[in-house]
Amino acid sequence: MKPASPAPTLSHLDSAGHARMVDVSDKPDSLRRAVAEGRLTCSPATIDLLRAQALPKGDVLTVAKIAGLQAAKATSTLIPLCHPLALTGAEVEFSVEADGIVIRATVRTTDKTGVEMEALTAVSVAALTIYDMCKAVDKGMSIGGIRVVEKIKQ
Repeated sequence: MKPASPAPTLSHLDSAGHARMVDVSDKPDSLRRAVAEGRLTCSPATIDLLRAQALPKGDVLTVAKIAGLQAAKATSTLIPLCHPLALTGAEVEFSVEADGIVIRATVRTTDKTGVEMEALTAVSVAALTIYDMCKAVDKGMSIGGIRVVEKIKQ
């Protein structure tokens, strides 16, 4: 029998087990990029209204894109132990399908820590915005599959 591996060190806990922000001051800046994706599932009738720009609250995807970009920039104020980062780029893109919308966010920075939380937050808030703007016509929507699909450090 193999000996048990030691428990992993949790970087967001101090030696007494209290929450703390990780000190990254000694890490060098590097180019960082993360891509996250998620999906809002809805009825084909909702997609038809979206494509016709006939939803009661207006241009859903433009508003959701702006919401996702704002969310990426505000991640450290929403997620308690995230470092505030100077983002050098962010994009939110949508792929409209017959029964839903795939949301994809790409976020970049040159900093000491990664931007996967910013990408995940952008996708989440964009999905929530679409949900909010479509809920009057579709009570059966769902949001899911939010995940990091790419993380690069150079």
